[in-house]
Amino acid sequence: MFTVYILFSTEIDKHYVGYTQKSADERLNEHLYNHKGFTGKAKDWKIVYLKEMTTKPKALLLERKIKKRGAKRYLNDISSR
Repeated sequence: MFTVYILFSTEIDKHYVGYTQKSADERLNEHLYNHKGFTGKAKDWKIVYLKEMTTKPKALLLERKIKKRGAKRYLNDISSR
């Protein structure tokens, strides 16, 4: 199983979209404590969205869809359904 996730940081008021084969909590801890990339800019990331996918291609497709739409807009779209 693969998980597509959206993180949010109130410190920098930004979303981050990713996918993983690890547990969501394990991946969040990596972002919080072990990261040099974009998520290294803040230490208050919270998981705001999770979606499990059965295959890596499906997870990548959803991740790209969210990034193209924008995480904030995507979350607004799904909450208004």
